[in-house]
Amino acid sequence: MPKNSKVTQREHSSEHVTESVADLLAHQEPVDYKRSVLNVTGETWDKQKEGDEDLDAENRPAWNSKLQYILAQIGYSVGLGNVWRFPYLCQKNGGGAYLVPYLVLLIIIGLPLFFLELAVGQRIRRGSIGVWNYICPRLGGIGYASCLVCFFVGLYYNVIIGWSIFYFFKSFQYPLPWSECPIVKNGSVAVVETECERSSATTYFWYRETLDISNSISESGGLNWKMTLCLLVAWSLVGLAMIKGIQSSGKVMYFSSLFPYVVLVCFLVRGLLLRGAVDGIMHMFTPKLDKMLDPQVWREAATQVFFALGLGFGGVIAFSSYNKQDNNCHFDATLVSFINFFTSVLATLVVFAVLGFKANIMNEKCVVENAEKILGYLNTNVLSHDLIPPHVNFSHLTAKDYNEMYRVIMTVKEGHFKELGLDACLLEDELNKSVQGTGLAFIAFTEAMTHFPASPFWSVMFFLMLINLGLGSMIGTMSGITTPIIDTFKVRKEMFTVGCCIFAFVVGLIFVQRSGNYFVTMFDDYSATLPLTVVVILENIAVAWIYGTKKFMQELTEMLGFRPYQFYYYTWKYVSPICMAVLMTASIIQLGVSPPGYSAWIREEAAEKFLFYPTWAMAILISLIILASLPLPLVFILRQFHLVSDGSNALSVTYKKGRMMKDISNLEDNDETRFILSKVPSETPSPMPTHRSYLGPGSNSPMEMSSAPNGRYGSGYLLASTPESEL
Repeated sequence: MPKNSKVTQREHSSEHVTESVADLLAHQEPVDYKRSVLNVTGETWDKQKEGDEDLDAENRPAWNSKLQYILAQIGYSVGLGNVWRFPYLCQKNGGGAYLVPYLVLLIIIGLPLFFLELAVGQRIRRGSIGVWNYICPRLGGIGYASCLVCFFVGLYYNVIIGWSIFYFFKSFQYPLPWSECPIVKNGSVAVVETECERSSATTYFWYRETLDISNSISESGGLNWKMTLCLLVAWSLVGLAMIKGIQSSGKVMYFSSLFPYVVLVCFLVRGLLLRGAVDGIMHMFTPKLDKMLDPQVWREAATQVFFALGLGFGGVIAFSSYNKQDNNCHFDATLVSFINFFTSVLATLVVFAVLGFKANIMNEKCVVENAEKILGYLNTNVLSHDLIPPHVNFSHLTAKDYNEMYRVIMTVKEGHFKELGLDACLLEDELNKSVQGTGLAFIAFTEAMTHFPASPFWSVMFFLMLINLGLGSMIGTMSGITTPIIDTFKVRKEMFTVGCCIFAFVVGLIFVQRSGNYFVTMFDDYSATLPLTVVVILENIAVAWIYGTKKFMQELTEMLGFRPYQFYYYTWKYVSPICMAVLMTASIIQLGVSPPGYSAWIREEAAEKFLFYPTWAMAILISLIILASLPLPLVFILRQFHLVSDGSNALSVTYKKGRMMKDISNLEDNDETRFILSKVPSETPSPMPTHRSYLGPGSNSPMEMSSAPNGRYGSGYLLASTPESEL
């Protein structure tokens, strides 16, 4: 027996030494229990199975490099929302003033919770199901809820990639197909398509040529075969990127994460050279400080922070679980969080530089159209020539001259001014037109690009960027499903990935019927927001209050080699849970106050109209929220009342060739402390020993030592409950 064991110490010392189970076991030669007399379960030794278990425990796939991992996290967190959601919120909520609440909430909510997810994934080296089963088995439903939300989000998110693929292939022609309204023949007369003439060329192409949208969600209209093919291509891309796990998706990330930055920089340089770009950027960043006192601004900023970092989905945990245990995940969390923020600001600069150019084009068009009206009124003597300032030249009419003329006419013709039908043509009005989501990407931005020189090139670049942004986020979202399922149920990676993509494509056909866009809106608004908020609150509570913030900080100190700032201790324990609870309350109130509805495109009116969801659609909407949240109470009840095993009554010791692995599940703190490290409870043990192997709920260890009969022969072992002083 080694010289430093307590048994040997007793021979050379008169002091009383208390041995623990850990002392006795730690100094024994490793025993292969299935080949030895310790095998009381009647199991036969399977060398191949043992080798597979060893491989899973020690040879978990790992990133090829730190750069690959960082790019994967950036590709996952930086998505379509950075391009078409953040600029809209910035414009709507005070311009530059919006950046203040966003940055504050990023620091006190986003960064700590992002760091928390990275840390638990890296330390436990499992997907979301395994991580939360490990930390608190009764809250193991967190992992399953995350998987369901990832599935719901992946269903409609890939449809958006499909739309981008359609526009990408349509961009290889000049002029771009959405630059002009189509001409239709009405007998022998060729006329402009009425729906297009009453809206715009880009709006018509989006709603009619791309979606062929129905007038309401109740009118299915059958499948749109063009979008069905694009969705198939999108799921094929995701499947190919995911089929080998991080070995394949990691390589894809080099392109899908970096290419969008190349495009954004190119667009920014090109946009700044356009006339009116500075107007758009100045309008964007002119702070409206009074907005900072509006609670709604803070709520929307918190929601954007929450979703921008991908919290609660499980993708962050999945990616982090492939890291080495000594990786500095605190640095990673800080780096990715602020890269995400600066990417949003960069995208906002690009969007408003281009929209500033578009606003100038539209304003000039407005001036020309209204100047023609004024000339008509002058020629018919409705207006007097004396009303026109002498320096105004209708051949080269500027926006400034028109505004001066407009004010004079409005003053003189005050009583009959509305009958003239003149517009003010203010640049500010054009810039204030808020657009977000598909309206920004597929209507406003595409319209602006039609005025670019070499417009097909810029269109190809833009939609290729959207495809890559979406693909990076989809890889992270799908990893939030595949990693925990493969870890927990040991299914074959390739087969499960392919099966998951095929199943998702079939279910996703609901989004490519003619009313599919309305279902995309429904899923986007209701399938994730509330369930994910609850998930993240429970994640925070599980680590900070059930597992213990002090224990967790100690674990991080051992893992990172330095103690994280006390800032994280207080944010995890107090600030973040309170802020997230306020956000959840505000979200529930918002759902109650805002009537559940959607914007429908009415073909006959060539305009959008807000409609309420019918009863059956409301049932689907409520079912989405309930289904995504259901695993949380279900798993808690099943484990609270011991309807399924969570390993809480078993002290499992698995002997394997060349080493020993112990599994201790939910013992009393004192027992666990003494068993693992033979320390007194006050010495604060490492709560997550690196040698501890995770056994999922219901899994049986080869040898169980508990007060209950074990194995095939019902042989009971009392070691778990036997006082150490008796050994």
